[in-house]
Amino acid sequence: MNKQYDRSAEDLGNIVGLEHVNLQIEDQGLATLFYISGLGLTRDPFMMTSIDNMWVNVGRSQFHLITGMPQHLRGRVGLVVPDRAGLLRRLETLRKPLKGTKFDFTEHDDHVEAICPWGNHFLCHDPAPQFGRINLGMPYVEFDVPVGAAKGVADFYGRVFGAATKVDGVVARISAGMEQELVFRETKAKLAPYDGHHIQVYVANFSGPHRELLERGLITEESNQHQYRFDSIVDLKNGKPLIQVEHEVRSMRHPLYARPLVNRNAQQTNRNYAPGYDAFIPGSAAEEMDDPRAAMRQRRFENVTPQGAARRRAG
Repeated sequence: MNKQYDRSAEDLGNIVGLEHVNLQIEDQGLATLFYISGLGLTRDPFMMTSIDNMWVNVGRSQFHLITGMPQHLRGRVGLVVPDRAGLLRRLETLRKPLKGTKFDFTEHDDHVEAICPWGNHFLCHDPAPQFGRINLGMPYVEFDVPVGAAKGVADFYGRVFGAATKVDGVVARISAGMEQELVFRETKAKLAPYDGHHIQVYVANFSGPHRELLERGLITEESNQHQYRFDSIVDLKNGKPLIQVEHEVRSMRHPLYARPLVNRNAQQTNRNYAPGYDAFIPGSAAEEMDDPRAAMRQRRFENVTPQGAARRRAG
C-alpha cells in the first residue's frame, strides 16, 4: 500500500475515440497509390468496396475517401507508421506515377511529411513514447485556427463535450480518446474557405453534448438514433464562430463502434514473403505498467476528469 499512483493520468474525458477523417478525392486510382502503395495502409476489405467511396484502415482509425471534388483539410493529419525506411522507399516509387499532382514528401528528424495528390498534409511519425502504445494509427488531427482562438476552442470542447483539454500558448489540445487528440494551432495565415471535410468521434455521454449544441442552435443533422452532426466551434461567451469543421458524433451504442479493422503488414511482398506475417503485428512489447515513463506520457491534459467537466457545466 506504499505505492502512490496518479489516478488522473488514466482519465480520458468524454470523447473516447477519433475514428475517421473524411475527405473527398478526385480519383480512387491516385488515392490507392498514395494511401495504400505509398503510406502502406490497408483498404478495408469488407466495407465500401465500390468506386464511389473507399475506407482506408490505419490501426484503429480510418480515412473515408469519397469520390468527388477534392477537399483540403486546413491543417495536418498525424500518423504513426512503422519502418521509416520502408515508408521512404514506397513514397519514392510514387514520384513518377504521381507526377503532375501535388504529391511530395520530405524527411525531417522526427517525422516524414507526405503530401497527397490533392495537397493534404500527413505527418508520419515513428512509434515513440509520446504516442503511447500506437505502433500504427492516427494519434492526432491538427487544425489551423485564427489568432486568439485556441482558448475559446478548448473552452468549447471542455464545456460542451466534457472533454479533457489543455492550452499551450497558441495551441489547444483536446483529448479524443486513448492516445488520440485534436490539436488546434493558431496561425496568422489566411484560412482557405471551409469545403465540407469532416471528422468522426465517439462519445460516452451522448445526450449531454447534444443538449448543449441544440441549445446553441448548432446541430446541423439529426442523422439517426446513434448519431448527429454539427460544424461550428464557437466562442461560448458571444456565440462567435471560431473555426468550422463538421463533426460526426456517434454514441458507443453505434453498430460500428469498436469494429475490428484489418491492417496489413506493408513490409510483406511477393519477394520477401514469410508465412504468417500478412497482418500487421506490433514489433515490440508494451512498457511495464509501473514504468514511470508511462505515467508521465499520459499526464497531458489539465482538466482530465468528466466530473470536472460536469462542474464547469453546472457553473
